[in-house]
Amino acid sequence: MSGKERETGPASPAGDSAGDPPPGHPPPGDPFSDHHRLLFGTAYRLLGSVADTEDVLQDAWLAWHRTDRTAVRNPRAYLVRTVTNLSLNRLTSARATRERYVGPWLPEPLLTSPDVADEAELAESVSTAMLVVLETLSPVERAVFVLREAFGFSHAEIAGFLDRPEPTVRQIARRARAHVDSRRPRFDADADRRTEVTTRFMAAAAGGDLNAVMELLAPDVTAWTDGGGVVAAARRPLHGPDHVARWLLGVLRKPISTDVRLRPATINGEAGILIDQSGTVIGTLSYDLTAGLVRHLHIQLNPAKLRGLHGSPPGRRSPGCGSTVEVSPPAGQDDGSERHE
Repeated sequence: MSGKERETGPASPAGDSAGDPPPGHPPPGDPFSDHHRLLFGTAYRLLGSVADTEDVLQDAWLAWHRTDRTAVRNPRAYLVRTVTNLSLNRLTSARATRERYVGPWLPEPLLTSPDVADEAELAESVSTAMLVVLETLSPVERAVFVLREAFGFSHAEIAGFLDRPEPTVRQIARRARAHVDSRRPRFDADADRRTEVTTRFMAAAAGGDLNAVMELLAPDVTAWTDGGGVVAAARRPLHGPDHVARWLLGVLRKPISTDVRLRPATINGEAGILIDQSGTVIGTLSYDLTAGLVRHLHIQLNPAKLRGLHGSPPGRRSPGCGSTVEVSPPAGQDDGSERHE
């Protein structure tokens, strides 16, 4: 556990509001402002949604605004407790909605500062792959795991946040840790290789080079696409280099994909790709590597989960990942993309 993460939470989304209180919040020096990054990081890891996280922080600020500050001996603990319980309430109600979700559910992507990728532990705790694993925990297990493993709170502190006996929290923590460890992805964390794969993947996809894309995919690659039932997306996971590559290139070749550009970005602490159309982000690609090849590919296409990325500056990208590339889809080829929708 990095001391930086314990004190400040995750690094803020690049140039955006996760690290600085949004308009209308208290000025610097107010405890809510001082701990805003920690509060954002807690809620986001619990909810996997930037929009829900911002709603929770707004509710937390309103609660803090109404609180008699003289009665609060530890503002940091009070605020973390408030955000945790607000997030748990929202997460419990969201689970029923996610059970009815059309196709795979993926967390809402978060643009993070490039320096997050330099801290392996911090990057993993907010990675898309880890957030997907956290979805398999119960809400209380998820809260205990996040507070303990990502932020280093003691069992006694967590017991106070959740109004549960400390021995019970210890038991939940052991169970959640074992559950996550059994499902936690084991992937390469080499930044140089991720940069190389990002550059080559963008060039191959933009050029419609099926073989070049397949060369970057592991033999057992799996891709999940989240369209939320709103846009065309594969409603079941795609398996194998041929299926994954053909589906992806098929989407980029469709007439609706004209004026599409791929540009590198740091997404959830890792090198990834933004799919940009006429200045609007219409998708993200994030992935995990095994033996230098893409094994898990997460493709977010749901417009409701991309609103926070609109207007992200074209120049903001991961160091060394190259420049934006324009997609030039060839016409008149059978790409097989419709078979998996």
